[in-house]
Amino acid sequence: MHSFLIFGFISTPEVMFILFIVLLVFGADKIPTIARGLGKGMRQIKDATNEIKSEITKSAEQQGIDTSIVKDVQESLQETKKSIEQVSGTIGRDPLSNSRSTDLPNKPSL
Repeated sequence: MHSFLIFGFISTPEVMFILFIVLLVFGADKIPTIARGLGKGMRQIKDATNEIKSEITKSAEQQGIDTSIVKDVQESLQETKKSIEQVSGTIGRDPLSNSRSTDLPNKPSL
């Protein structure tokens, strides 16, 4: 969460400055190689994570462990989201509409 706070507020000029420093440090000919290596590394991490998930699921099914709880939790989350959207839809008001001004009683003039 802290990393989001740090990287969530980097603006375009700051990103450009960082890219300029990277260009100076590594040189233009090394940047594609570095980016390719980072991309391959991220892909390997994603593949390994998916492989671990599938192995856990397979072993749970082989052991007879019920894995449908994930589906049940996802379904209940979807139902909860729908109910919240329904409630917020009835409560929410358009701030640009003038419906509130007509609903207020007229104040007596002094």
